[in-house]
Amino acid sequence: MEERPARLTSKPSWLLTQLAVHAHRLVSDSFGEVGARGYHYRILAALDEFGVASQAELGRRCSMDRSDVVAAINELADQGFVERTPDPDDRRRNIVNLTEAGDRQLRRMDRALDKVQDDLLGPLSVEDRANLTLLLTRLLTHHQQG
Repeated sequence: MEERPARLTSKPSWLLTQLAVHAHRLVSDSFGEVGARGYHYRILAALDEFGVASQAELGRRCSMDRSDVVAAINELADQGFVERTPDPDDRRRNIVNLTEAGDRQLRRMDRALDKVQDDLLGPLSVEDRANLTLLLTRLLTHHQQG
């Protein structure tokens, strides 16, 4: 491994960025093996946890841009993982529902993501993993609140 300046490698921001790039690559590769993408996981997980939702609700819950939501839902619908129907209360809106095939795909993606976590966090104990998750959650929550 190349040597890097200590004043750089001692900065949490640099470390987080390097790990984020590595984690993103691992997740993308793993999801690719099951014919999926990260946006698919976000949408399927939201539908599984919260139930039927409009595309706009999914965008907010999944922190996704409207055009990305539409594209991902189109892909998921083409594969039979979600059903999209007009909202009976507002025909301009679509309601999205998780199908049984979508539930099975979400379980495949969960297993793939679990393996990624084990790979990414391999050197850490169970306690260290829990503490890292707690600290990262605290930081993210703080910065999302502005």
